[in-house]
This record gives sequence, C-alpha cells and structure tokens, in this order.
Amino acid sequence: MSAAPAAADAGGPDVSSWQHLNGTMINWFAVRAAGHNFAMVKATEGLNYVNPYFIPDSVLMRTAGVARGTYHFARPALPPEPQAALYAAVALGQNGPLDLPPVLDMEDAGGLSPAGLIDWTHRYLNTVQALTGRTPIIYTYPRFWQTAMGDSNEFTRYPLWIADYRGNDGPEVPGGWPAWTFWQYTDSGNVPGINGGTDLNSYSGAQGDFSRFANMPNLGSS
Repeated sequence: MSAAPAAADAGGPDVSSWQHLNGTMINWFAVRAAGHNFAMVKATEGLNYVNPYFIPDSVLMRTAGVARGTYHFARPALPPEPQAALYAAVALGQNGPLDLPPVLDMEDAGGLSPAGLIDWTHRYLNTVQALTGRTPIIYTYPRFWQTAMGDSNEFTRYPLWIADYRGNDGPEVPGGWPAWTFWQYTDSGNVPGINGGTDLNSYSGAQGDFSRFANMPNLGSS
C-alpha cells in the first residue's frame, strides 16, 4: 500500500456496500476523528441498482461533519439520460452543506467504441449538470481512459478523480487534463470506523480551498 500523498489538502475513503461487511454500519464519527474530512459514497449503478447503505451513510456522515461525494457507476450499454435521472433522484441533492459535486464512475465501456463512449459520457454529464446545478467530477483510471475513451481531451472542464495505485509521487493523468483533483492512491487502506479494507483518496487543491469546494459551512474564510 502506498503512503498518503504528503501535500494533500484533504483526504478520505470511498465506500459502497462492500464496506458494510455482514451488515455492519460505518462509524463516521471515528472516520472523522481519524482525520478524514470527506468520503465518496456509491449511490447508484446502471438503471436499477441503489446502494442499500447510501441513505444511512449520507445521514450519518453529515452528522459527523464528513463532506460527502456521491457517485454513479456507469453502465454504457444502457442509455445515459435515465441513469443520470436515477442518480439525481437518489442523491438527496448535491448543493447542501458538506456536499461535493456529483461523480461519474467510468470504468466500463459497455461494448461501445471510443466515439460512442465519448458521446455517451457527454450526454450523461450534461444531464446530471442540468439536474444538480453542479459541474460533475469524472472518476477513471489511466489505462481505461487511454483505450476505451481514446485518450479523449474533450472533458478537461470537469474535475478529474484518478485511480493509480503504483506508489509514485503522483498519478498518471490522461486525456489532456492539466491536473488531477482527487487521487485514489490505494485500494487497500484501513480507516478507523470502517470494517475491512477501503480505497483512500487525497485532494490536490486544484479546485481551490477544499472547504469551499465541499460547501463546508464552518471552515474557510467567513
């Protein structure tokens, strides 16, 4: 497991139903006390999956003061607009206190060509931005973007959350992005309050002060 980036402005895990082994709940107060000021939570996948722990995690992490990012796992074999609508309906809003922008998790090509997948991604992102009022974040990993997305540079206006576990000083950044915003630097982290291993992420500062980016009302300048 690689060490946390030394200069990270903020750090936190990302979780799904896999972090609820045998139905156990996450202790978000313990997560926050361990110094994690945000977490990414899986909300939806495709057209018919909703994370059964999404609502309790959302409520409890907000109570504990942990900023919340929420993500949709893309299934591009299915149309994008209904997936965006499902996500937006489930996500409980993305503009309140402690809310990060919505996230699209891109790691499945769904059998589409790069041109088809690029079109699908534009349509999903446009729909989610219209429904939530915020510019979405794209999650991916370098090899997927370079191959399935043809290393497209059409998405650089969206913040990048990149997965790269090779233990380097920073992640590989595909697609012409000038910088990464979040870096998922390990998939085998351990966090107090979470039963079992979890991914860990750092924030680069690319979107400015984290407290502003995450709508944190009690941090940052007044």
